[in-house]
Amino acid sequence: MKSISSRRARSIVIALAAGSLALTACSKNEGGKSDADSKKDQKQASVQSKAVTYADAAGSTGPAPEVTGAKSGGTIDVYQEAGLSHLDPGQIYVSDAGQVANLLFRRLTQFKEDGKGGVSVVGDLATDAGKASDGGKTWTFTLKDGIKDQNGAAITSKDVRHTVERQYAKFIFDGPSYLQTWLSGADYRKALPDGGFGKKHLPASVLDTPDDKTVVFHFDTARPDLPQTLAMAGYAIVPEKTDTKEKYDKAPVSTGPYKIASYKLGKSLVLEKNTNWDPKTDSVRHQYVDGFNFDFGVTESTQTKRLIADQGEDKNAIQLTAGVEATQIQDVIGNPAVNKRTVKGYQPYVMQLSFNLDRVKDLKVRQAITYAVNSKSLIAGEGGVYGGDVAPNYFAPTLPGYEAKYDPYGRLKTPQGNIAKAKELLAGVPAAEKKVVFAYANSENGQKRKVAIEDALSKVGFDVVSKEVDAASYYEQIGKLDNPYDMYISGWGQDWPSAGTVVTPVYDGTQVADGAPNYSHVKDAKVDALIKKALSQQPEEAAATWKEAQHYLLEKVVPAAPLWYTKQFQLSGSNVGGARYGSVSSLIDITRLYLKS
Repeated sequence: MKSISSRRARSIVIALAAGSLALTACSKNEGGKSDADSKKDQKQASVQSKAVTYADAAGSTGPAPEVTGAKSGGTIDVYQEAGLSHLDPGQIYVSDAGQVANLLFRRLTQFKEDGKGGVSVVGDLATDAGKASDGGKTWTFTLKDGIKDQNGAAITSKDVRHTVERQYAKFIFDGPSYLQTWLSGADYRKALPDGGFGKKHLPASVLDTPDDKTVVFHFDTARPDLPQTLAMAGYAIVPEKTDTKEKYDKAPVSTGPYKIASYKLGKSLVLEKNTNWDPKTDSVRHQYVDGFNFDFGVTESTQTKRLIADQGEDKNAIQLTAGVEATQIQDVIGNPAVNKRTVKGYQPYVMQLSFNLDRVKDLKVRQAITYAVNSKSLIAGEGGVYGGDVAPNYFAPTLPGYEAKYDPYGRLKTPQGNIAKAKELLAGVPAAEKKVVFAYANSENGQKRKVAIEDALSKVGFDVVSKEVDAASYYEQIGKLDNPYDMYISGWGQDWPSAGTVVTPVYDGTQVADGAPNYSHVKDAKVDALIKKALSQQPEEAAATWKEAQHYLLEKVVPAAPLWYTKQFQLSGSNVGGARYGSVSSLIDITRLYLKS
């Protein structure tokens, strides 16, 4: 999943990096937190590496358990700096749109948290998390009764088939590709070029819908993770009769507790209650408030100031994916009344400086940059140890197989960068190869990131040409194969607790395509072979293979420089109730909020 300011997300929290200008503020704002606290945070993060359980019909039956003290009514204001890049479920793979999707769209399955660290996959539109047969090669789902879209139309297996098949269409390019690839291979679009909008459909031997209530997936190998895959926002249901193809991105049809009342791209989004949502069919979501007003263009610093002040409508407000702005952390943690209004937790994202291998072809250049980058200054802009920890490798503490001491570039010992080693590697490198184009988001934090990267690389002799990119479409722009950039900061987190959801989407050579998260355009035969091997193994065996793949990538290929592991530290208004950290979204759990008065 990518990260968008602080796409879990998945798909993305853009945990945007900040620069060395914030170093002094960081020292002031750490509030007594130490490296020991970071180690404690990482230990707590390991809870997210535990395998989820699959619920039966009883565990999938609504309504969701009541939130203690919850009341109905009122409107919650939601602050966000960048606008949403997509609202079409098939295009959603970042955390900001993923949060909105939790209010608007339902899927066959859904993640459910118990508030104690336990996570299960329940049936959402389906009666349970699915029934496997044929050694896990076949999965059968039965739809619940009474499921309707916002227009009152019943959701049937035809809508599920349509949702799957439209993923093959060319206009769907920014979402997850697990399901399509599993069903039809890496060149899945060739199996259904028109995305099912014509007369051709996937055969029953691949996707069968024998009646209105039954959906059957057939794979060529066991797919034990399918229930988790189908819980992703990118596989939420798109009703066939109301699909407007490319235009659907601006006016999607809801199946969740809220629907779109109005949407002004990049400015505002207003949600109101969906009266055709039936809580008795939903074991995860609530519909306490009358609606949500999303206000885009509000910087992280402004969000923080307003929420600390807690005046007027700000009492009813939350942050969507941003967190407490770095220079104001002490103002929050130093005030108990404010600090109690925060949610905190470790995120699954590894923020890294990705290299475009089509342009940065010299391994020594990539290694030199990896040694030179200053993780310390970047983390300072995130709030010091409240915002992140130094990342020595590509696997986050939330991931099974995480190696805390695997640090081939000495990042833990020299978080400010190893200038001498970088200069040593660059000896003899032509000047032309030391001119690099860096893309950054035109946001408050993106500007700080620009300063940090320029400062670190100029010290070792690089000529950094920084290019501004629209923050709302940042991942879409760097996801283009012919993008004009040499490097860009990206963040990726596990889609579920498996290294396969990191290595495969980000480094698989068969998934180099426009919109795919292989931002470095890695095409390496050994990497592809290791991925293929791991995917055919049981989890215990696969762990060693994924470890081998990470070591080879980081030491021999160097597609990216690991920078930092992200943490979330969000603030909400004093009148917002039900706020807690969601370990699945790695953000405030938006499905259970209410207003106290």
